[in-house]
Amino acid sequence: MTLVYQSTRDENNKVTASQAILQGLATDGGLFTPVALPELTLDFEQLKDASYQEVAKLVLSTFLDDFSEEELDYCIASAYDEKFDTVVIAPVVKLGNQYNLELFHGSTIAFKDMALSILPYLLTTSAKKQGVDNKIVILTATSGDTGKAAMAGFSDVPGTDIIVFYPKDGVSKIQELQMTTQTGANTHVVAIDGNFDDAQTDVKRMFNDADLREKLLAHNAQFSSANSMNIGRLVPQVVYYVYAYAQLVKAGHITNGEKINITVPTGNFGNILAAYYAREIGVPVGKLICASNENKVLTDFFTTGTYDKKRDFKVTTSPSMDILVSSNLERLIFHLVGNSAAKTKALMENLATAGEYTLSDVDQSILDLFEAGYATEEETALEIKRVYEESKYIEDPHTAVASAVYQRYVARTNDLTPTIIASTASPYKFPRVAIEAVTGEDSGDDFTAVQKLHDLSKVAIPSAVNGLETAEVRHTTVVAISDMQQAVETYLGLE
Repeated sequence: MTLVYQSTRDENNKVTASQAILQGLATDGGLFTPVALPELTLDFEQLKDASYQEVAKLVLSTFLDDFSEEELDYCIASAYDEKFDTVVIAPVVKLGNQYNLELFHGSTIAFKDMALSILPYLLTTSAKKQGVDNKIVILTATSGDTGKAAMAGFSDVPGTDIIVFYPKDGVSKIQELQMTTQTGANTHVVAIDGNFDDAQTDVKRMFNDADLREKLLAHNAQFSSANSMNIGRLVPQVVYYVYAYAQLVKAGHITNGEKINITVPTGNFGNILAAYYAREIGVPVGKLICASNENKVLTDFFTTGTYDKKRDFKVTTSPSMDILVSSNLERLIFHLVGNSAAKTKALMENLATAGEYTLSDVDQSILDLFEAGYATEEETALEIKRVYEESKYIEDPHTAVASAVYQRYVARTNDLTPTIIASTASPYKFPRVAIEAVTGEDSGDDFTAVQKLHDLSKVAIPSAVNGLETAEVRHTTVVAISDMQQAVETYLGLE
C-alpha cells in the first residue's frame, strides 16, 4: 500500500512521495507530511554491520515507496560516493558522556550535504516518474548552509535552475564565499537586505502565488524546494539517526534495544523532526532535546505551549539557527493536533496574522518526548573551550549550542542516558568563532583563523575551504526584500 503524504493544511490534498518531492511545498501553503509512518523492522544486530548506503536503502524504500528498487539504487549510489571524505559517511565520535554524530563530511562541510546530495536525484527521478518535462526551478532561502549544499547538488544538473536567497549580513564569511563563488550556469545567488525569516517568508509567498505559477508554466517551468520543507530533503535525514544507533551498538557503547537521547541544534526544526520520525519507525529514543541559541523561540514554545515570533531577531555566532519562524515545526504541530489539517491551518493563520499561536488539546505523549533549552553566546563559547580542553576536539558553534544545552540538561535531570549530539557543521565553517572561543583571541579574518584551527585541531583543512579565499566571486546581486520576485523573474526570463 502506497504511503500517503498529505498537506498539513488541507486534508484533501494527498499525494505520493514522488509527487510531494516534485512539488516541494503544497500549493495551499502546507507541508506534505506522512499521515501514518511506514512500518519496518529495524534489526540492529544486522544493521550494525551495514554500510550507510544499505541503511539508506532500507529507510528510503519505506518512506519513498513509489520509487522502484533500481531508482533508489541509482539515487543512493549517486549521492553517497567519493564526495564524502570518509567511507563511513557519518562517523560517531565519543566525547566524555556524549557521542557527536559528525554530519559534515560532505562537499560543503555541513549536515545539509547528507540530504542535499541525494535530493537532485530524487527530484529528477520524480519528474520522470510523473511525466514532467518542465524545467524544475529550485527556489530556496538559506540561513547559511542549505544554499551552498543545494547549489553543489544541483549545479549544471540538466533541466534545473536554482535560485538561493540569503541574508546579506547573517552568515559567516566562509558561508558567504561558498555561495558567491559557486560555479554552474544554472546557479543564482541573491543577498537580501533582511534576515532569514524575511527571505523564507517571501519564498513561501512566491510558491503560493497563482499568477507567478501560471507565468512559470507558460515558460515550461515550475518551482520546487530544496530546503527541509521538501519531504525529499527531510526523509534522508532520518537515515543517519538509524545508522548512528547501529554504530553505537557495533562499538559496544550501548546494547541493542537500549534507549538513547538525541540533542539537535535547531533552527528550522527539520533535523530534530527527522530524529522524531526515526524514533517512530523503531530507533529506541528516550528524549529529543531541542537546542536553541539566543533566538530561543522554540525553547519558549516547548516551555509555555505558545509560539510567539514577536521578538527581536538576534544575529549570533551560530547563524544557521538565527530563525524565528521554524517552518518544519508545522509538521510536528500537525501530529500534535491529531493530524488535523483544519486545526493546523488555523494555528498557522494565527501565526501569520497575529504573530503567535497557543496549543491546546494536543497529544501529550508526543509533546513529552521533547525537552528544550538554549545557550547564550557566552555559554556557546565556553562550551567550545571546555570540549577542546577536555578532548582536544573543536566543535563548531552550532554543535556547541547543542552540547551546552545537553550538559545543562544532564545537570538538571541527572539523566545519564547515552546521548547523540547532532554535530551539524565543521568548525572550519566558523573558524574565527572557534579560535576566539578556544584562545580568547580574534584572528582578524576567517582565513588566518583557518590556519590556526588546523594547528590546534590537527584536522586536515577540508577541500571546501582550501582555495576559497582566492576563488572568483561570481554572484554579487543584493536586493531589497520587496524585489525578490523581480530577481526571480529576471533570472528566469519571465519578464
